[in-house]
Amino acid sequence: MDTGNTRNRVVVREAGINEYDRIVGVWLEAGLPFRPQGRDSRESMDLELGLSTSLLLLAEADGRVVGTVLGTHDGRKGWINRLAVVPDHRGQGLARRLVCDVETWLESQGIGICAALVESGNAVSRGFFARIGYAHDPDIEYFSKRRDPQT
Repeated sequence: MDTGNTRNRVVVREAGINEYDRIVGVWLEAGLPFRPQGRDSRESMDLELGLSTSLLLLAEADGRVVGTVLGTHDGRKGWINRLAVVPDHRGQGLARRLVCDVETWLESQGIGICAALVESGNAVSRGFFARIGYAHDPDIEYFSKRRDPQT
């Protein structure tokens, strides 16, 4: 899983919890919300990555992590989570490549539906997913129940 890049050669590969700090660094640089006391904690990520229903990919350019994505599924629907590309590597097709690699993995798991939750104010991500063939469904509202607001 690698892709040419006008600046660097980018390699996309599976990652594990041992690279947690590098991955969080990409999330922060890319501006993703980060909940270190909840779902984004090392412990939560370690549990998730221990499941056969999760795949964490990272993209590296010259040894630097420049992109990440977490793919998950519940046995019937796949999810694109934590997609992030650092600003100086955007616009080169890297996010598309990360999503395509997760979609390929999900298909190999027998999953035929892929979905992504995007915050309504994130016009860049909404536009990105629309461009790569994801349909926005204005009839769906997102609800969540949290034991702790930090999760």
